[in-house]
Amino acid sequence: MRRTIQTDGAPKAVGPYSQACWAGDTLYLSGQIALDPTTNALVGDGNPAAETEQILDNVEAVLRQGGMDFRHVVKAVIYAVDIRDFGDINAAYATRFDGPPPARCFVEVSRLALGAKVEIDVVAYRA
Repeated sequence: MRRTIQTDGAPKAVGPYSQACWAGDTLYLSGQIALDPTTNALVGDGNPAAETEQILDNVEAVLRQGGMDFRHVVKAVIYAVDIRDFGDINAAYATRFDGPPPARCFVEVSRLALGAKVEIDVVAYRA
């Protein structure tokens, strides 16, 4: 049976979705944009690296609520509105992973919700 995760440490959903859902030992996190969990306002002033840092703070809060951390992440997908931000986003992203990083995709998209420049979703596994 599917179980969901909800934490005040990450932004409330801006649509009909859960912050994360368990399927067995796998936790699927919904895509996160750089929303402040207290105000639900977009942060980072359009700076992709700053947005990435806030996104990863949000991801970490959801992982913690599920009893996990970044060591449990097995897959990440990064969506960016400008592929030229690849280096800045990568630099911010890399600071959260010790050891071998998870599998990952990086995709350029035309737009993201609420005018965000970056969105990240992850899958984590509890062995």
